[in-house]
Amino acid sequence: MVTKFENKVYELCKKVPKGKITSYKEIGDKIGIKGYRAVGMALNKNPFAPIVPCHRVCGSDGNLVGFASGLKKKAELLRKEGIKIKNNKIENFNSVLYKF
Repeated sequence: MVTKFENKVYELCKKVPKGKITSYKEIGDKIGIKGYRAVGMALNKNPFAPIVPCHRVCGSDGNLVGFASGLKKKAELLRKEGIKIKNNKIENFNSVLYKF
């Protein structure tokens, strides 16, 4: 069963377009919480992938973090969408960052 909080996270995550990324902080700020780890925990339990594209969420510094299928798979999915990654970090982070 999906909680109200998880549903808010998933709905925001669905808004991130292909070729863009957002951060746990951006989602948390939009919801009005500082518990960015809670956002990550909700996405880790995401039962709606790939409809809810949780691979498009990274750390606020552009680092690839937290993905149930592993960071290698997360990087692979992002690269297929045109995101450039070097040393597990998003290149040109600010130009591909989606803000709500």
